[in-house]
Amino acid sequence: MYFFTSDQHYGHTNIITKHHVRSFSSVEEMDRLIISRHNEKVGKNDIVVHAGDFCWCKTYKEAYEKYIRHLNGNHIFIKGSHDRWLPSSAKCRWRKMIKANADADGQFVVVDHYAGRTWERAYHGSWQLYGHWHHKEKDIGLQYNICVDVNDFYPVSFEEIKEIMKGKQNERN
Repeated sequence: MYFFTSDQHYGHTNIITKHHVRSFSSVEEMDRLIISRHNEKVGKNDIVVHAGDFCWCKTYKEAYEKYIRHLNGNHIFIKGSHDRWLPSSAKCRWRKMIKANADADGQFVVVDHYAGRTWERAYHGSWQLYGHWHHKEKDIGLQYNICVDVNDFYPVSFEEIKEIMKGKQNERN
């Protein structure tokens, strides 16, 4: 199963103290809650696409030791605006045709850190999942904000997004 999430900002004290985006008493409390909620939903063999701003670390080794090794699933990381720990070759976009099961038609999904006005196959029913915005934004057509702040600090499953998209119009047609 696929899950999508973004903007965990693990280890980023300023998300609490300076930017006042989150009301936690400490970065440790925030990190524990987000890890716990991640592991409540995501199984060991699930695939998780992280759409940027994962953690406030300097190296992959540090990110792995502090956070990644504690999270269920197999992880795909997209570079966000605070991901200095990822190599410069890290992707800024992820795209894939996802099939819910062998009998289902595929759904083309584009995942970016930033919301776009258009994206690959937008005129043909593809979805764009994005982060960066820590509050609800008005989506354009088949978009959805996967930032943890607007999803009660949980990752969002492909099946949940499929239900959400049923209620949206593809404004591109």
